Amino acid sequence: MEQTPQLPDQHTPPRPQHDDPGHEIVNREGQIVLPGYKSVDPGHESAEPLKSKPEQPKHQAPGTKHQKVQALILTGFGINCEEEFAAAYRLVGAEATIVHLNQVLHSHVSIHDFDILNFPGGFSFGDDLGSGVVLANKLRYRRNAEGRTLLDDIKEFVAGGKHVLGICNGFQVLVKLGLLPDLSGTVTPEVTLTHNASGRYEDRWVKLTVNPRATTPFLKGLTTLEVPVRHGEGRLIIQDEATRAAIEARGLNCLTYADFDGAPTNVYPFNPNGADLNCAGLTDTTGRVFGLMPHPEAFLSLYNHPDWARRKRATPGLIEEGDGVWLFRNIVEHVQSQRPAPVAHPAAHQFSS
Repeated sequence: MEQTPQLPDQHTPPRPQHDDPGHEIVNREGQIVLPGYKSVDPGHESAEPLKSKPEQPKHQAPGTKHQKVQALILTGFGINCEEEFAAAYRLVGAEATIVHLNQVLHSHVSIHDFDILNFPGGFSFGDDLGSGVVLANKLRYRRNAEGRTLLDDIKEFVAGGKHVLGICNGFQVLVKLGLLPDLSGTVTPEVTLTHNASGRYEDRWVKLTVNPRATTPFLKGLTTLEVPVRHGEGRLIIQDEATRAAIEARGLNCLTYADFDGAPTNVYPFNPNGADLNCAGLTDTTGRVFGLMPHPEAFLSLYNHPDWARRKRATPGLIEEGDGVWLFRNIVEHVQSQRPAPVAHPAAHQFSS
């Protein structure tokens, strides 16, 4: 007789997973957390931290050039691109830590112990009520034991000079939180992302042009990118002409869908969703919050591209990194460059009698 499968116990604390147990970081309570861990029980509200070792914490010198850049990558509730994010950061020398959102909401992991906060793509909460809406509301309204929301912490995080990246569903969350473009500074939504003009899910490769007026360090030195899109609700709609003019005037529309020649276009399928301003990505007024619909984390290697074989034959010495690597390298190098140099301690002199 066939047995009924046993469902996971929703009250069981999440099981930690980590890729590199030799490296540790210390949070503000002196607890050691292991990079690379994540919950494998999505959706449960654990009251226990994933990992803590309050005894004899190993302190690293925080924020110095000797320490790796720390990237926090959220997962859970339908987010499904966290591993690609982690691979991208590790490829460019950063420490990537994947954490279930519950651990942040319950204050077991603090975003302030990291340099870059990342919202990956996926289908958070099944896109119910619209892509990113439920997750954005959870971050805006759910309060922790101290009465703070995660949005409160994110605003403090950005004000402290740190960076936030949202891709695809992550971009949708940042937009619906009001963090992008945030012209008013009040995190009031000024644009939205809705169903593609084609009326269908778009899964294709696109060419992007970087706005020369963009100030975000994520795009420093870049002029074009070729990356894939895969979304059903990527069409950016701007609330009014005044907002549109302000976005253009300040260069916040940092990425534009382009044709084969690199010229911005609203022609389908070069512009896969019919976005206002042909916009594929936005920054806030500080340049520290950046979001885009395409997936740079999905093009880390030449061999991710469907045309890699022809390109390799045509140019045998072709660089084997994908275009997406540059975006992650840019932000990691920028964070590293902003850190103070370690203080040199003079060697002790030995005196003999």
